[in-house]
Amino acid sequence: MLSPDIASQLARIALGHVGREWPNKLDHVMAHEADVARPRALHPVFFGSFDWHSCVHFYWLLARLCRRVPRIAQGAEISALFDAQFVPEKIAGECAYLARKESRGFERPYGWAWALMLSGELAQHESDTRWADALLPLANAFVKRFEEFLPLADYPMRAGVHSNTAFALTLCLRYADAAGDRDFAALCKAKARDWYARDAECQAWEPSLDEFLSPALTEAALMRAVLSDEEFSSWFARFLPRAAQGEPSTLFIPAKVSDRSDGKIAHLDGLNLSRAWCWRLIAEGLPEKDPLAARAAAAIAAHLAAAQPHLSGDYMGEHWLASFALLALDAV
Repeated sequence: MLSPDIASQLARIALGHVGREWPNKLDHVMAHEADVARPRALHPVFFGSFDWHSCVHFYWLLARLCRRVPRIAQGAEISALFDAQFVPEKIAGECAYLARKESRGFERPYGWAWALMLSGELAQHESDTRWADALLPLANAFVKRFEEFLPLADYPMRAGVHSNTAFALTLCLRYADAAGDRDFAALCKAKARDWYARDAECQAWEPSLDEFLSPALTEAALMRAVLSDEEFSSWFARFLPRAAQGEPSTLFIPAKVSDRSDGKIAHLDGLNLSRAWCWRLIAEGLPEKDPLAARAAAAIAAHLAAAQPHLSGDYMGEHWLASFALLALDAV
């Protein structure tokens, strides 16, 4: 599904935004007048793409495309960008921002998880470890944050936006696998079981107007990664017992996007892309004749068709959507 032409389109979009400082939406707590600063001063690496987390996952997109499509047309440009940005002194600046007392909740958990995804992707660039090595202090800082936060988090966040904890853990597990961090993986899996193992009869009252994640399918995709095949089959039968019959129907029908110039409503294009990704993850390992397999395949195609033509054109979606398209097209 990830053709060289599509890969090049996604790379062009990301390269047009990671170095674009304005407009910018900061997640920045100021304790003193001296804390007033422009994005590039606060974040030496991730100052573009409207907000910190979008910049991070566009860097992930570029790193993944370089590995998955080695002859991508923008390869030299991406390498030059990484050489300039993934250097110890700039990563130290990002770490210094995190070390501020006021930054305790900065980008939790969405940005934390995407930073780990980026680190895990760079760790798989086996021919050259310079970029991964440079990013390692930042990755270690976010692992430490998760290790401190997860034991305190008695309840999950189920909303289909940045606070969603199932999405964060899904990305964390991919990082842990790439980094070979078994202890971190065990912590994430234990918390996933604690939060979600007893869930049943999901009503899937979605979408909400500004969701870019499906609370139902994101949780199911996480549990697909956490549970054995047998455990997942039993869990899913309780969680969405009528999925094979196409119910709840909302999970199989793409969301309508009424205004792509509205940043919140534009989230719904992301919902369609992330649903396609989740259905691919859920469907892995299903028997070919399983009635859910055909429904999942149809849902993937429908959701991609609804969103893929709208990756660019309006800044409110263009500064981030391509990352979710890559998740859907090249499932990880």
